[in-house]
Amino acid sequence: MITISTRRRIAALAVPLMLGAALTGCADKHLDYVTDYSDHRPLRVTGYPSTDSLEAVQKVVWRLADGDVDGLAALNTEGGDARPAARAWIKEYGKAAARDEVTADFYDEGSVRQVVALHFTGPERTQQVMVRIGPHDTWGIVLVNPEPKDVKKSGAAPTTR
Repeated sequence: MITISTRRRIAALAVPLMLGAALTGCADKHLDYVTDYSDHRPLRVTGYPSTDSLEAVQKVVWRLADGDVDGLAALNTEGGDARPAARAWIKEYGKAAARDEVTADFYDEGSVRQVVALHFTGPERTQQVMVRIGPHDTWGIVLVNPEPKDVKKSGAAPTTR
C-alpha cells in the first residue's frame, strides 16, 4: 500500500527529473547556437535586427559557409522542396561566406519580417533576402533562387521594396 509520505517522496523525485529533462532540451539548442557562433566568421550587422531576424540571417550565412544544403533548405519559410534553391545559393555564395566577411544590412522594423541585404566581400556581390516568421512561429528565409547584384557595377545598396 502506498502511503501519503511515499507519494510525496515520488513527487519530490519526479519534479527535479522532469525539470532537468526540460532544461536539457533548451540547453541543447543553446549549445548548438554557441557552437555555430564560435565555428564561423563574425557577421557584420548594420540597421536594427530583431533577435529572431538576426539569428535567422546568421544561420543562413553559417549554412552557406558550411555548404549545408539540407540545413539551408530547412530555413525556408515557404514550404515545398527548397533544396534546388539552397544548392544554387551555396554555389553562388558558399565559398565567399566561408572565406570572407559578410555584412548584413537590416532594413525596416523586424517584429514579423525584415528585408536584409547580404554583402559578400570576396565576390563583391549583394543579395537581398526576406527573413520572416514561418511555420510553428520559427524564423527563416524566403528561399528563392539567388539574384546577385554586382556591387561594382551598381554602386548602390539594393532597394528595400
